[in-house]
Amino acid sequence: MKIKKAGKWLLLCAFTAFIIFMFNAVAIYRFALHDETRKADCAIVAGAGIRGDLPGPVFAARLDHAIALYMDGKVNTLILTGGYSPDASQSDAAIARQYVLNHGIPASRIFIDEQSRVTRENIRNAKQIMTRQQLKTALLVSDPLHMLRMRLIARDNDIAGWSSPTSTSRYHSWSTQLPFLLRESFYYTGYRLLRLMPEIPVQKIST
Repeated sequence: MKIKKAGKWLLLCAFTAFIIFMFNAVAIYRFALHDETRKADCAIVAGAGIRGDLPGPVFAARLDHAIALYMDGKVNTLILTGGYSPDASQSDAAIARQYVLNHGIPASRIFIDEQSRVTRENIRNAKQIMTRQQLKTALLVSDPLHMLRMRLIARDNDIAGWSSPTSTSRYHSWSTQLPFLLRESFYYTGYRLLRLMPEIPVQKIST
């Protein structure tokens, strides 16, 4: 009887976890369809890797979007995030800085975070830059499916931020979107669950 009861509890827990995961996946997908772009003090660009001395395709698409926001007058400052990729002599953020400089962004309007490796670090370090530069509001720049988690982490770090997803995401087909969506659903679910544990500061959650 005890084994059967334990089995039922395990099935119930697994079913509940599946329902939560699917609910979050739907929320992520639906939020990805929304664009909250408006005027703000800065744009925070989530890092996404490099190829040699250039941003990788995903990172370049995000940077192109941030450049367009600056050129359109939506923001007057760019905060570029990204630490060192394996065997790289420059940080992802430093390479991103050169990329946006080459596209006409003034050096005085670019700030970089060279330490972050994951989204929560991108946001935490960007918040520190915002505080030092007295920036109050931000547009959050990343791929559409990343936006819900990025905005949640921003709010946990007291950033008044809005989603501004790139319209040229490399994840445009279902074959590329589905793995991204599943990964984001896993990280987003984990992040929300850990936020419920008061003994773990939200800023220390490494997803």
